[in-house]
Amino acid sequence: MDEAQSDWHEFASRGELAAALGRKVASLLGDAIAERGEARLAVSGGTTPRLFFHALSREKLDWSKVTVTLVDERAVPPDSPRSNQGLVTETLLRNEAAAAKFIGLYTPGDLPGAARRASDAISKALPLDMAVLGMGTDGHTASFFPDADNLEELLDPNSPAKVLAVNAPSGVEPRLTLALARIVEAGFVALHIEGQEKRTVLESALGQAARLPVRAVFDHAPAPVQVFWAP
Repeated sequence: MDEAQSDWHEFASRGELAAALGRKVASLLGDAIAERGEARLAVSGGTTPRLFFHALSREKLDWSKVTVTLVDERAVPPDSPRSNQGLVTETLLRNEAAAAKFIGLYTPGDLPGAARRASDAISKALPLDMAVLGMGTDGHTASFFPDADNLEELLDPNSPAKVLAVNAPSGVEPRLTLALARIVEAGFVALHIEGQEKRTVLESALGQAARLPVRAVFDHAPAPVQVFWAP
């Protein structure tokens, strides 16, 4: 298989990366607002994006015309320290970005029902203008875990699905995630990773040997995925 296409943006520090990614996303949000009167952004959780969220929250644009949603979510309430919604509320939807609209993924009840409800809610935010992804050291992105019991469905580039339920032992909690097809149809797809270990994992995934889930994003995105990395 050929090498996957990507554009790398390397920074000397995580603070510099956060500021640059914040400026880039804000610029693209502004372009979408100028073109269509609105903009749609999906972001990821975990520990990596905190500095980026803080930087983006201070960017000046008409945030009232921006809808923010999640790439994926754990099946936990928003006040859980493991909630991506809680993280976004605390670190991104503040300062200038407090005016943005937000669409969460998790609602209480059975997981398939939550996936259906999230799919209905997120319809108004599709197709995305931007998706900013993260990656784990196992090569997962979104909630595309290597041991997910429905990985083939999650990674189907032709799927009509919007939000899917995920059960994977390595994911700890059950999850909800955007389908790969909804991520790669975004106008701009970025992967935000930090540290040498994750760089090594990604380089392996993008080579000819590995078939880690993150590779599917690079294989099916129409334009090169923008990789933002700092040590």
